Order: sequence, then structure tokens, then C-alpha cells
Amino acid sequence: MPRPVKCRKVGFVPDMHCFKPVGIPLRDLEEVELTLDEIEAVRLADLKGLYQEDAAGHMNISRQTFANILVSAHNKIAECLILGKALRIEGGKIEMKDRQFICRDCKHTWSLPFGSGRPQQCPQCQSPNIHRESAVEGWMVGQGNGCRQRRRCCRRNAQEETA
Repeated sequence: MPRPVKCRKVGFVPDMHCFKPVGIPLRDLEEVELTLDEIEAVRLADLKGLYQEDAAGHMNISRQTFANILVSAHNKIAECLILGKALRIEGGKIEMKDRQFICRDCKHTWSLPFGSGRPQQCPQCQSPNIHRESAVEGWMVGQGNGCRQRRRCCRRNAQEETA
């Protein structure tokens, strides 16, 4: 009998839950399910560029389990891209991590549980100039420098603003 699946900590739920090839109705496509822990593994390893050991710590699992989840996710994504299948993101045994906020005025950071609502002001200085730290390292939601790619240029601009 296999071991029971341990809850994996997830700090990101995508806004989109389905991707499909253009021009083909969803009803005509086979679907592949990518679980929320698999999309979190892809986010941590591929988007944030974390080493597997560090990413596994974020998800509260072993490095080997993280590697297995990542391989499974990559296989599913490749299957969708190569064979033209729809990708649905849902499910998995997960636990949501706390959300991190930062005050732009006093630089105070704090966390709140997922689903508790957005705070209106900084608990330290009472400023309304607060933002949630984003999934991409060094880039905060609402930074608004015009680039929608949130890659190297955004990280560079964020580092220049904090320096």
C-alpha cells in the first residue's frame, strides 16, 4: 500500500485554470490535469529559478518529492504542447501559504493567511501605500513600470527603486 500524500504548501493560484490550442473548441480536445502543487513546482523552479532543495523547503516536502512533482509537471506540459491537448490546472492535496505584504513607505513586511482579505493599511505606519509581494522575485504587484513580461527588466527596475 502506498504512503498517503502529504499536504504541499502552495503560495500561488493562477488566475487562469485552462489553456488550449487556438481555434479548436475545448469539447473536441483531450484534457490533461496539472495539479496546483505541480504548477507551484514549475513556478518555483522555472520562473523563480530556485534550486530544488530551496523550492522543496518552500513547499514543505523533500527534494526528491519536489523533483518527482516537477518531472510530472514538465511531462504534462510537454504532452499538451506537442500533442495539442488542453491543460487544466486544478486539484492536488495542498495547503495555502500566507501572503506577504510590504509597505512602500516604511518598508515593513508582514504576512496574512490566504483568504483573509486585503489589508487597507500598513500595521506599523498606517500608510495605505501597501502591496503584495509577487511570485516573481524582486517584483511587487502594482509596481507598474509598463513591462508586462515581469522578467529581467522589471527585476532591474525594482532593484534600482529599492537602492
